[in-house]
Amino acid sequence: MSLIIPPRYKKKLLTETTEIAIKQIKEEFQASLAETLKLRRVTAPLFVESGTGINDDLNGTEHAVSFTIDAMGGRRAEVVHSLAKWKRAKLAAYDIAPGYGIYTDMNAIRTFEDLDNLHSLYVDQWDWEKSIAPTDRNLDYLKKTVREIYRVIKNIENKIFHIYPHITPTLPDEITFVHSQELLDRYPGMTPREREAQAAKEHGAVFIIGIGAPLSDGEPHDGRAPDYDDWSTVNEDGYMGLNGDIILWNRVLEIPFEISSMGIRVSPESLERQLEMRGCPERKSLAFHRALLAGEYPASIGGGIGQSRLCMFLLQKAHIGEVQASIWPEEQIEQCRKAGIDLL
Repeated sequence: MSLIIPPRYKKKLLTETTEIAIKQIKEEFQASLAETLKLRRVTAPLFVESGTGINDDLNGTEHAVSFTIDAMGGRRAEVVHSLAKWKRAKLAAYDIAPGYGIYTDMNAIRTFEDLDNLHSLYVDQWDWEKSIAPTDRNLDYLKKTVREIYRVIKNIENKIFHIYPHITPTLPDEITFVHSQELLDRYPGMTPREREAQAAKEHGAVFIIGIGAPLSDGEPHDGRAPDYDDWSTVNEDGYMGLNGDIILWNRVLEIPFEISSMGIRVSPESLERQLEMRGCPERKSLAFHRALLAGEYPASIGGGIGQSRLCMFLLQKAHIGEVQASIWPEEQIEQCRKAGIDLL
């Protein structure tokens, strides 16, 4: 996605007030999310040791920022991409019962990102993970959890409106569920992003189920690592996938706006299947994968919710740099300045 300059953009809050609003959103959202999903906060790492399989591999092609540790004989560590797998290990370490979970502040550096309205070198999100009973590994439980998260987002949107009445709510009362294969069937000539745009613009908020498994055209809707979300199990609707993305329609930029990636996590069986499908069965020898295959980790559901993205959406900003401090190309800074978009 290239830089979008919305015509006639007018910021709703001055920079100083924006900083106050960011604090209000972050404090209110995490407290409400924790209460709704029965989560407790834990401390998270900024980096993990390389070669353990604990870091999120994203699409499998991105390179993590890494460095050597002098005090450990030159062993390497790498900045996390996310905490998708780390959280599940932590559930087991804390022996957290089904129905309860953890959340944390995740901070990452992704040097490979294209820098535009939504993408930054700096990634901040609430990473959360919840133990579930094996019988809860189904589509109904996934949808129930999505609705709970969406309700928290809606409530925060309404609270922002009461504090800043000129920032009027845009989200629908309910989120719509659609499988990625259904979108392909409806719009066979479109790209995945174009299909997302059609669904998000029509409904305002959608949860697209089934991210990672190949569809009828042989391609996945989007990439997903094979060792955390379960995207290959056939669900109650007869499609593959117990995971998905929350996509909102961004009226400022007129684009689909991903706010969260989440899902029920792999079982030992689906882990083996997905590693084979992705052609990386050798990962079974890594520490995280060995423990999962041995049944040492609980069944779980989890995901990440973008902090800066949530603030950007709720405050109706045109650029993620309006709600977080990062580094941007000089040309982009100048383009934004001319359009009245103040990057922090």
